[in-house]
Amino acid sequence: MVLNYIWIGFFLVAFIVATIRTIGYYFRDSIGSEWLFDESNATVFNDLVQSTFDMAETSVDISIYLIGVMALWLGIMKIGEQGGAVKGMAWIFGPLFRKLFPELSHNSPAHGSMLMNFSANMLGLDNAATPLGLKAMSELQEENPTKDKASDSQIMFMVLNTSGLTLIPVSVMALRASEGAANPADVFIPILLATYFSTLIGLSVVAIKQKISLLNPTVFIYLLSISAAISGIIWYFSSLAPEQIGLYSSIAGNGILMIIITLFMVLALTKKVNVYDAFIEGAKDGFSVAIKIIPYLVAMLVAIGVFRASGAMEFLIEGIRCFVELFTVRTEFVEGLPTAFMKPLSGSGARGMMVEAMHTHGADSFVGRLVSTLQGSTETTFYVLAVYFGSIGVKNTRYALGAGLMADLAGIIAAIIISYMFFPI
Repeated sequence: MVLNYIWIGFFLVAFIVATIRTIGYYFRDSIGSEWLFDESNATVFNDLVQSTFDMAETSVDISIYLIGVMALWLGIMKIGEQGGAVKGMAWIFGPLFRKLFPELSHNSPAHGSMLMNFSANMLGLDNAATPLGLKAMSELQEENPTKDKASDSQIMFMVLNTSGLTLIPVSVMALRASEGAANPADVFIPILLATYFSTLIGLSVVAIKQKISLLNPTVFIYLLSISAAISGIIWYFSSLAPEQIGLYSSIAGNGILMIIITLFMVLALTKKVNVYDAFIEGAKDGFSVAIKIIPYLVAMLVAIGVFRASGAMEFLIEGIRCFVELFTVRTEFVEGLPTAFMKPLSGSGARGMMVEAMHTHGADSFVGRLVSTLQGSTETTFYVLAVYFGSIGVKNTRYALGAGLMADLAGIIAAIIISYMFFPI
């Protein structure tokens, strides 16, 4: 229901803003506003309509791309399942998952899929994370008693997914390098800290809502261990030379991924599993899921595209700038807010805004480093919500969106504060 109103709201706000811009343009002489002489105000409705076609095409392009990626990773997952590797990893984190997902049976296959999804996200491997997340959602749906309503387990998984805990932000560092950053990896620790706070807040919000105690000895020990591991990673990468951080991050992320794939195959062979047939069986599922999500992608991305094309996003940013100026002269962070606001809506849109900001202000400027930190601090909440729940036919997402956006907000605030700490002006 909430998603329904938000979706309608995108269109209504876009229409109102476009109408104001169009009427103002034709009465610009009597109004006397220089801004209204901008020729883009006369073509705003054309831009809105064009954006619907562009985003619809983008939605299908994404789905077609996902067909191959999902076929690959669901095939790999099937090898891991039949070889026992996924079950083994789920056993390691079973005590924690049983506390965070009390609805699930102890031997639920969703435990392994969720763990693989979290691992891919932490390693910055977006292409691998999406199909694994969809697989986990499908398995969670099998234990959901009300098929059109999100279960507590699905909401917990979705929020932890969208909070985007990232240990190795490979894609962000690669884009910084392409924009000429002297040290592309200088945002590594800020991103790690920002995404950690985002995940912690997201977990806390859902835990409070679902009456899960984070002070439970089992949960507390796991969280303490994870925090210690993150601290160790920060310490290790802080000790490396700047030019080594990006190289070692890339090697670690992709190396761990290939180790997992190889391990799956070796374990399957030891159990005399026909690895090729297992892969084909899993890959077939990837095709059907990718086709199923097209309507949900079209609906969400078209609404976001219309909102952006109308100029509503720009108005929102300028309004925030004026508000911030009432309290402080430190408004540099406002230039990075388009990336922050776009990230929950569209990953590619936020990526484009990040690159645009780095190109305009410089990759090594405060704004350039801030947008890089913002890009890595959270996930695309609306995209994940539409795709994950859409793939299993869940219409009532309950409080999933609100909790996900609270995690996003925590990540954005943390990214801004941490950027001022690490990159003083």
